[in-house]
Amino acid sequence: MLTTIIYRSHICDSVSLTRLEEMVAAANQKNNRADVTGILLFNGTHFFQLLEGPEEEVTAIYRHICADSRHYNVVELLCDRAPSRRFGKLGMELFDLREHDRYEVLQNVLDKGTSRFQLMYDDRALQFFRTFVEARETENYFEIPSGNTWEFIPDDSAATLDASFIDTSADCRFAFQPIIDPLAREVISLEALLRTPEGGSPQHYFDGLHADAVYEADLRSKKVAFAMAAQLAPLAQSLSVNLLPMTLVEVTGAVEFLLREIAANGLVPEQIVMEFTESEVISRLDEFTDAVRQLKAAGIRVAIDHFGAGFAGLLLLAQFQPDIIKINRALIQDVHKSGSRQAIIHAIINCCASLHISVTAVGIEQPEEWMWLESAGIIQFQGHLFASPVMGGVPAIAWPEKKAGW
Repeated sequence: MLTTIIYRSHICDSVSLTRLEEMVAAANQKNNRADVTGILLFNGTHFFQLLEGPEEEVTAIYRHICADSRHYNVVELLCDRAPSRRFGKLGMELFDLREHDRYEVLQNVLDKGTSRFQLMYDDRALQFFRTFVEARETENYFEIPSGNTWEFIPDDSAATLDASFIDTSADCRFAFQPIIDPLAREVISLEALLRTPEGGSPQHYFDGLHADAVYEADLRSKKVAFAMAAQLAPLAQSLSVNLLPMTLVEVTGAVEFLLREIAANGLVPEQIVMEFTESEVISRLDEFTDAVRQLKAAGIRVAIDHFGAGFAGLLLLAQFQPDIIKINRALIQDVHKSGSRQAIIHAIINCCASLHISVTAVGIEQPEEWMWLESAGIIQFQGHLFASPVMGGVPAIAWPEKKAGW
């Protein structure tokens, strides 16, 4: 299967022009042996390369490129399939943008085309060439240092609820995980995460229940969440609690129940963020929207959790405009390496900025993910990199500290 990969990267300062020429010569030989075509652009700081050929060979070469210490911040912009090669000459062709007019370079790239159909500027791969040559997105070329430039040092904020505050007769428990602003060293919120008494996931808690019982159990569990969270409230500005979207629709008086339990535990609605998971199908959107309006009218803020994981995200964004969205882990994972994820997250950030909606990135596990997202403009984070959930308590938070010498 014919595969095309396009990537962008940043050259290391230690790489001289002579070394660059040697690198291209070696790549030319390697690509020839692997039946792979390479078109390489260089602007003095960044590489931009197209690789095309058999899938296994292209993938192997790209893995080797990613591991090469002569460049860094390797971002995959395109990985696609094609019926034929755009460029038939095997090996590696280098275009140094410092030596040529940009339109001359684009024309030369077009002239190298060997497919039976004439290459046109509307070809998707060539659009990537054009964007790079015309330097149209350089403001998004974030230079992310290695993850080992930071240390993550736990503080002494860990706390566990006294057993007297936990209702042992309840059929559920909650673990708590902080949402933080790492550079400001500020805890924004504590999220209450539903668990079975043994620590099992929400799915385990709901297993075996029919639809109506699921929604009743979901709502009833919030009584436990508020009782436990009330003891931890001084540790954060707000408390985030998850609720299935259809619980508001299927259970009569759900909003009133929530407000009663908030008051009964000495909390106020303005402290609460109610999170709804986008991925659950909402079949009665108008009724759900009306219930959300009741929550907001009472002072409760609303968040869309796992934004980007389901089919209804943009519709929900337009329908009731939440106060917060939490970007799904699937979009966050390896974002520093993925041009497609970066483009989507930039679009989410820009959209939410226009609507004055706060953005939280969840599931952060790698320092590079956090650094890229921080560079993109996100300041609120949640994930194991900083703190893992703790049953019946809150964890110590590992705050980032720059290592000496960096």
